[in-house]
Amino acid sequence: MFELIPFGRKRNDIFSIFDDFDKNMFDEFKGFSQPASVFRTDFIDNGDSYVLEAELPGFDKKDISLELKDGCLTVSAKKEEAAEDKKDNYIRRERRYGSVRRCFDVSGINEDAIKADYKDGVLMITLPKLEEKPKLGKNIEIN
Repeated sequence: MFELIPFGRKRNDIFSIFDDFDKNMFDEFKGFSQPASVFRTDFIDNGDSYVLEAELPGFDKKDISLELKDGCLTVSAKKEEAAEDKKDNYIRRERRYGSVRRCFDVSGINEDAIKADYKDGVLMITLPKLEEKPKLGKNIEIN
């Protein structure tokens, strides 16, 4: 009821503690535009090719897949981990699963010459540009 009053009056019940915590805790993340399932990438124009640098820390080379279909390059990575400790009456079991995926438009790219390299958590994909052929004029015959 008091949220509608513009004077900043606070409630004195247990629920107001959680409301305040939620508002204060997540205010700093309002400017964060990317969801956690998206990885950071940099694009570099080298003149005759583009280089895409994707940050994928913590993934092994075998966890990463690249798929090219219908002019779209899909970069995806999956990771599964499981750990278990047993000592006397104490049992610890932890599991983690995570995946990221992102698609990139590769129109204007020579799809047959794409190369990829993965080192130190960074995937580098070289995307050679298609050679632009100059458009030649053409005479059109009039009937």
